[in-house]
Amino acid sequence: MHKYAIAPSLLSADFARLGEEANAVLAAGADMLHFDVMDNHYVPNLTIGPLVCEALRNYGIKAYIDVHLMTRPVDKLIVDFAKAGASRISFHPEATDHVDRSLELIRHHGCHAGLALNPATTLHHLEYLWDKLDMILIMSVNPGFGGQKFIPATFDKLAKARQLINASGKDIRLEVDGGIKVDNIAEVAAAGADTFVAGSAIFTQPDYAKVIAEMRANLKSVSNNS
Repeated sequence: MHKYAIAPSLLSADFARLGEEANAVLAAGADMLHFDVMDNHYVPNLTIGPLVCEALRNYGIKAYIDVHLMTRPVDKLIVDFAKAGASRISFHPEATDHVDRSLELIRHHGCHAGLALNPATTLHHLEYLWDKLDMILIMSVNPGFGGQKFIPATFDKLAKARQLINASGKDIRLEVDGGIKVDNIAEVAAAGADTFVAGSAIFTQPDYAKVIAEMRANLKSVSNNS
């Protein structure tokens, strides 16, 4: 299994100081930065686009940038984010007419490709895509807002997704997004996740390093970490 990775969501950061916030959370021990991209169509909110990603790269951010598109359609934004410096791009199967083609487009532009599944979206979407996936993103809240509570049914879904990944023999990360906190991250990892998106749990606290260290300490207790 992959080394555990903590991906703070910039959705919860101070947008007036985004470059500083990105540097601060990376210095505090984050493995990557998570971009929640919302379009006020696919989800009822409007957040950040490729210009912000490009601005952070120009500011000097060298870290891995994990872009989660909660948009419809996705193909133009895939190209725009790839050019803006994204490292990985994930989207929802409901948001494109051709899931396979959109995954190929991400890889064609040099990024890792992910598929994001909402709480009510089944794992069947993965069945014929194993050769094009670098990551599966399981949403543990309904997309569109930060600060929501973790949906308990996600544990079973993560466990099933982990079994499918293992059976595929592919090198695919399993990310979870929504309601991740210090007190539940170990249980989420035990269910099979290896990458954890956390927004308000980190950015609402005065000491980012303390929160991330506590998360890592709890992850160390999970026996399936290798």
